Amino acid sequence: MPTEILMPALSPTMEEGTLAKWLVKEGDEVKSGDIIAEIETDKATMEFEAVDEGKIGKILIAEGTSGVAVNTAIAVLLEDGESADDIDSAPKSDAKADAAPAEAPREVQGQADADISPAKSAGGSPAPKSGDGQRIFASPLARRIAADKGLDLTQVEGSGPRGRIVKADVENAQPKAAAPAAKPEAAAPAAAPAPKAPSADAIAKIYADRETEEVQLDGMRRTIAQRLGEAKQTIPHFYLRRSAKLDALMEFRATLNKQLEGRGVKLSVNDFIIKACALALQEVPDANAVWAGDRIIKLKPSDVAVAVAVEGGLFTPVLKDADMKTLSKLSAEMKDLAGRAKSKKLAPHEYQGGSFAISNLGMFGIENFDAVINPPHGAILAVGAGIKTPVVEGDQVVIRNVMSMTLSVDHRVIDGALGAQLMERIVSHLENPVGMLA
Repeated sequence: MPTEILMPALSPTMEEGTLAKWLVKEGDEVKSGDIIAEIETDKATMEFEAVDEGKIGKILIAEGTSGVAVNTAIAVLLEDGESADDIDSAPKSDAKADAAPAEAPREVQGQADADISPAKSAGGSPAPKSGDGQRIFASPLARRIAADKGLDLTQVEGSGPRGRIVKADVENAQPKAAAPAAKPEAAAPAAAPAPKAPSADAIAKIYADRETEEVQLDGMRRTIAQRLGEAKQTIPHFYLRRSAKLDALMEFRATLNKQLEGRGVKLSVNDFIIKACALALQEVPDANAVWAGDRIIKLKPSDVAVAVAVEGGLFTPVLKDADMKTLSKLSAEMKDLAGRAKSKKLAPHEYQGGSFAISNLGMFGIENFDAVINPPHGAILAVGAGIKTPVVEGDQVVIRNVMSMTLSVDHRVIDGALGAQLMERIVSHLENPVGMLA
């Protein structure tokens, strides 16, 4: 039977994408793992691999097409002995019935996982289900092999992403005794409907007598709006404010930059902030944590995300093991991630994860602000500009370069005293920068 290749979900928030480029043409032979297309998601341009082997019988979506919904058929794959005539005679598939869950793909450098969004058999046969009615996820090739062998897929353990059954799982599988069907759980009581925001038409009517311009949301802007709206509605934010005197840091930075000039390295204040936060997370390990629905997950390494402004939105690339890296290494890595973020060339594993984020608007002259937590992070540090400020030291008033910071904290993960300890350690490192090299 011809097999439909569906638009994959290449990120946790992807609902639609742009089929940027086909790397195959009709009649080309492909095998599992071959890269067949480039797809633009709400965050990046990624490569899409074939799940099964066969011949490209028909391309259904032309390259350059935007707004292609996840699980839409984009091409048809033919098996040995099949021709283009078999495509038109085959029954239409029900993509929704066989759609893979919209979860984050297994993170592979520069490419999407081959098993993220399975193709659907054009025969329209329903996907197998377990005893409790849950769908068993298996690639089309694995289902065909199982059918030929008379193998019950509910008895096969999958080794693919999220337990998906792939070809290798069924080739040598042996049938197991059927497990008793699980009793269905009692349905949870329906929740009260959430209040709805005014519709777009209702808002437009308010300004009907004014000159306006409508700006259509792209995938990134839509995702940012959705995630930040959910963050403010679901995360119990509280805020801790401190300031740090930067005079010692600025002097130390100037000395280091002069010594590193021959290597082409120029450290920024942001590099020191990243390092200070990474070390503080090691010193206050209970704050190095994320919220996971019904539990808290504590991280061992200091993986620090840093907000980078790009056209139409922002990215938060993650500097992993930041506590273990030198300032020059952090500087080089941050420049690389920021550059690729601006051209939307980051792979998912480079902007997902971490427990803590930094948003620095000091370079824009912003003195202080409150940032919104990026779930599942436990906190985000909003950094303002360093400003010459009168400061009382002993019995004297002196002028110091003072930087204001606000820590937005998820109260489910970090309590007030714990957040205060974290802020104290961040300030201590910034005011005593030589210790960050020890």
